[in-house]
Amino acid sequence: MQIVGVCGPGADRVGDRLAARLGDAGRVATVERGAVDATDASAETASTAVELRADQWRARGGRRDLPQVLDDLAPDHDYAVVVDFPGARVPQVALGDADPAGEVLVDATDADALDLDGVSDALDAVEPYETLESLVERAKSSPDADRSGAIATFTGRVRAKDGPDDDPTEYLEFQKYESVADERMAAIREELEARDGVFEVLLHHRTGVVEAGEDIVFVVVLAGHREEAFRTVEDGIDRLKAEVPLFKKEVTTDEEFWVHKRS
Repeated sequence: MQIVGVCGPGADRVGDRLAARLGDAGRVATVERGAVDATDASAETASTAVELRADQWRARGGRRDLPQVLDDLAPDHDYAVVVDFPGARVPQVALGDADPAGEVLVDATDADALDLDGVSDALDAVEPYETLESLVERAKSSPDADRSGAIATFTGRVRAKDGPDDDPTEYLEFQKYESVADERMAAIREELEARDGVFEVLLHHRTGVVEAGEDIVFVVVLAGHREEAFRTVEDGIDRLKAEVPLFKKEVTTDEEFWVHKRS
């Protein structure tokens, strides 16, 4: 799923226009700030209320933050347009004097001056947002899914501490040589998929800032049986860590350092 934020004066109008434009290329979700309808009786009688109709749905309750909502949307949406969340660490369209926390994808003096084609082109070059669930859904859509009896997965996450006396890790920051890393991951995937009984291998490593407790890397394997699925998952993460050029900076409560310089 590709994510784009819009912030600044006129963000709501731009969000609507952008969602309509991206809707020509895939399924779009919009995430906007909104007020809760206090008159809805279901909000008083249930922790979470979901209303389903023929062509729409709505839900309230079960407190969700933006990262959780994006995780929920990723498996079955191609795009997410996030309106008026300037603090979100997502690629942003900045209008006027907006100064978002995330990377500025495109800026414009005002909503009317924005070139939507330019936004769409810039978004195509951004690494997609993946979750374990979105990768599993991709694996299930493989043409060979009817021959598979197993999906095995691995998720690596940011560990706050190695030992009880360690300074807590606040976040890790990952950088990669884009073309080299992508080519190496593609080669690993191709070689693993050449194994007997292995139908699909998906590898994804997040870049940028990943905070303590968040997911970093995913490996998903679709295979005929559990033996080749488990074996290929283990080989996939081992080869990704050994062969893909990724650089990691660790920031603790006491210091920050590039891990490769200490090895």
